[in-house]
Amino acid sequence: MSANQSVLVIEAGRTERHYWRDLWRYRELFFFLAWRDILVRYKQTVIGIVWALGRPLLTLLVFTLVFSKLAKLPSEGVPYPILVFAVLLPWQFFSSAFSGAGDSLPSNAGMISKVYFPRLAIPASTVQICYKRKIHGV
Repeated sequence: MSANQSVLVIEAGRTERHYWRDLWRYRELFFFLAWRDILVRYKQTVIGIVWALGRPLLTLLVFTLVFSKLAKLPSEGVPYPILVFAVLLPWQFFSSAFSGAGDSLPSNAGMISKVYFPRLAIPASTVQICYKRKIHGV
């Protein structure tokens, strides 16, 4: 390399405070990654949306039948489908967010190795997708 050429080094902030500042600065990337995952997941598919809504409803139905009718577990006066749904919704959010966040880094390895951005944006955008699917029905 000649003397008049400079080298540009792209690296993360030196402290945790800088990292959180970078994460805020790259918030548009976070939302873009979340929107990209939604589009990829449901593009040109009917069964994807039906599956996203049908899977929790089928699980609710099976749990209600098994635990209220077959096992005869008490619900303390609360309608059993509501009791099951109150437990099932957070659990499905946690399980899908945790597995999606774990799969997000290897599946985006090409992007991670090319440019600097806060790496936390990738798994966090995956958790955002799980939140939108479970809470808002997107």
